[in-house]
Amino acid sequence: MMEISPRKVVHIIFQAREKHIGKAELHEFIANLNDDEKLNLVALTWIGRETFEPEEWADAIRTAAEEATVPTEEYLMNMPLFADYLENGLEKMGIDPTDEEEDFL
Repeated sequence: MMEISPRKVVHIIFQAREKHIGKAELHEFIANLNDDEKLNLVALTWIGRETFEPEEWADAIRTAAEEATVPTEEYLMNMPLFADYLENGLEKMGIDPTDEEEDFL
């Protein structure tokens, strides 16, 4: 079960894609997530890029915790296409990002 709300994930996706929003704001938003939310965000990104499958959620979380060597915000923001991976990850987990998008449009 995800321990980060889809709304927060969609917020991150929008911030990552919006050119007028400064990277510092996105960096701060991710940095201010709690540890469980950060692990979930990384796991969701990995599912979106097909490193793990949705049924391997627990393994993805465990691996994210074991392999964390840099702050989550730095790791994700230096990953090309991380917003696309997050969106794909939500979809693979059976969550429609468009259900949350309306708040941001």
